[in-house]
Amino acid sequence: MNDPLSTSASPLAVQRDARGVVTLTLNDPARFNALGDEMLAALQHTLDALQGDENVRVLVLAGAGKAFCAGHNLKDMAAHPDLAWYQRLFAQCSRVMLSLQQLPVPVIARVHGMATAAGCQLVAQADLAVAAADARFATSGIHYGLFCATPSVPLVRNMPIKQAMEMLLTGEFIDARTAQAQGLVNRVVPAQALDDAVETLVRAILEKPRVAVAMGKALVYQQRELGLAAAYQLAGQTMAANMMDEAAQEGARAFAEKRKPRWKP
Repeated sequence: MNDPLSTSASPLAVQRDARGVVTLTLNDPARFNALGDEMLAALQHTLDALQGDENVRVLVLAGAGKAFCAGHNLKDMAAHPDLAWYQRLFAQCSRVMLSLQQLPVPVIARVHGMATAAGCQLVAQADLAVAAADARFATSGIHYGLFCATPSVPLVRNMPIKQAMEMLLTGEFIDARTAQAQGLVNRVVPAQALDDAVETLVRAILEKPRVAVAMGKALVYQQRELGLAAAYQLAGQTMAANMMDEAAQEGARAFAEKRKPRWKP
């Protein structure tokens, strides 16, 4: 159903179902869902509202029209040759990316068409990504004299450095199978099977306790920035806290009793 966070004038369509699955559809197909001021503001407003909503279980990012997202609109950027304007735009975009990581539920990118520059950044920033077989990916700013610096942040955290650098330095497209082989997306399916593939991941996540998923997501991103000893310390503390939760206790009882866990709603 449509969500009150979405309005007819918004460049972002918001839907949620009874299971707690929220789908955010970038809805500016005429501009290939460019991440302009209005789109970024709508994304941030929605992500802020979802942050504390314990009824949300999964977030799906999608794009309307022929493309997932073409990133920032260079025409808009050329029309504002002002350092403060550029700093605000990229800070705004970075805040959205951080909000996706800080959201306590998995974020799945549903990718079709093209995902370029900051659109490719969105794919890399998502926790999981499913792509149509004909999807293409690029950090193409370098063609126009602009190194995709902010997209490089999640890109080099997803892909081997040499493959990421090739994308960043050449701006050339890679296809979906190459993106999968290099770690940018999880699954590649025919375009007509894209929704089913996303739904398969959604169902697998919904079968797990929300608290364990939330703790796990936070831990993965925190420990990645730490040294080995500190990462193990944080991971151990997280697992101990996780075991004190009723869901983990029920899981342990179910294992001992050789039955399926009965999670509380």
